[in-house]
Amino acid sequence: MRAMHFEHLVQINDPANPLLQFLSREQLWRGLWQRVENPMIFLPGLESCQILERAGSGWLRQLDFGAARIRDRVTFVEPEWLRFDIEAGAGHPGGSLVIHLEEPEPGALFLRFVYQTTLNLEGAERQYMEYVKSAYRESDLETVRVIRLLLAEGTCQ
Repeated sequence: MRAMHFEHLVQINDPANPLLQFLSREQLWRGLWQRVENPMIFLPGLESCQILERAGSGWLRQLDFGAARIRDRVTFVEPEWLRFDIEAGAGHPGGSLVIHLEEPEPGALFLRFVYQTTLNLEGAERQYMEYVKSAYRESDLETVRVIRLLLAEGTCQ
């Protein structure tokens, strides 16, 4: 067993695409924060989320997916990054996701998603790893889509 590392970048503002709503860093952070406070709209299959502890820049949550319950610790530095550390449990190895807001120049916003998890990189799980990476990428694109939708509806405070 060893750690699987996967990261990718999602461009938020694209000056070449006038149909894409421009987002400020503040708007993007508010949208990302919804993933902490209201994860059910971002995580398919999530039935409930209970905040177990709030302390400074860290929260402990329990996520109920029906057959599976997962605990994670969320830490953050506003408006720079969010980190989700998932505790290992029955049926899942645990791991982490860090979402960095990057702005190499004013208005040029990107989100960098960095995943770290434990997978057996031998045999069948090695092939499964590519599927996991693809699922992570699609989930992150969906996160951005949901953030844009929340902002357009005015429900992202």
